[in-house]
Amino acid sequence: MEQTKKIREGNIRIVSRLIRNLEDSEPEARTAIKNIFPYTGKAHIIGITGSAGAGKSTLVDGLISAFRKKNKTVGVLAIDPTSPFSGGALLGDRIRMQKHTEDPGVFVRSLATRGAMGGLSKAVGDAIHVLDAMGKDIILVETVGTGQQEVDIIYNSHTVIVVLVPGMGDEIQAIKAGIMEIADIFVVNKADHPGASQLLMELKNMINMAQIPEDGWPLPVMTVESAFEPIKFGEKIDSLAQNILKHYEYLVHSDQLKSRLHRKTMVEIKDALRTCILDQILSDLEANGELDRLAYKLISKESDPYTLAEEISSRYLKKRPGKPYQKKG
Repeated sequence: MEQTKKIREGNIRIVSRLIRNLEDSEPEARTAIKNIFPYTGKAHIIGITGSAGAGKSTLVDGLISAFRKKNKTVGVLAIDPTSPFSGGALLGDRIRMQKHTEDPGVFVRSLATRGAMGGLSKAVGDAIHVLDAMGKDIILVETVGTGQQEVDIIYNSHTVIVVLVPGMGDEIQAIKAGIMEIADIFVVNKADHPGASQLLMELKNMINMAQIPEDGWPLPVMTVESAFEPIKFGEKIDSLAQNILKHYEYLVHSDQLKSRLHRKTMVEIKDALRTCILDQILSDLEANGELDRLAYKLISKESDPYTLAEEISSRYLKKRPGKPYQKKG
């Protein structure tokens, strides 16, 4: 409980250590999440997604400043590719956001994907809980930028910002990735580059075809020009921050917030079940060498993946092979 108290007080060292333990899947980290969970659910979680090179980190850096001007505390989780040697985050977004490191109202942490799909890290859901319990008003989650796999951010956010840039074929990519369905706000970044007008037109055409209900959220398409013109850039970022807050108000007043919370909790339950059941089974099979024996059976065609999986699940879950699990009582 002392750890929980320090997290709620905003102890940077304790928070950083816990997030690192979450990435490493340390057992004590799970206990810590159990303890802090009752103190979560207050933060506005904002997902920022888009292709690599779209300028997401620059926008996040600007949004930190914009929200701090509104006296809101900010936490940032920047998801980076994994180093093949250390297993840690490769790019290190904290370097890009160094000007905020002396601000006690800001906490920035890079997380490694470690093979997780969807542009996120396996630890991101729990890391969000940590920053929430820490008392951050705004939590910005920046995805790694893996194109068609970016849509998973919707399961961890209240507001999703999709960042597109001209000249990268993003209008086609958006359709392929299903990003049209997850965006709450579109941002055309680097809008002073050639092709910006075409991209804006494509986006507006897609929105018009989407047939948004009269009481639905009107998808805004915002433009942001070069960050090398700080006054103009700052004005556009302030406007973006205002739209983000308006979207949260819409969610609250339209009852959509409850729907998004339900979607998020369903994913959390499934992830927790995988951790408690599947990870334990795989760990046991690997420790006793059975996983290698199963692999040999597949290679030699003595069996197939589904038959082996049914046999393992039958042993661990006490059910008949090939039959769905029946709830007792």
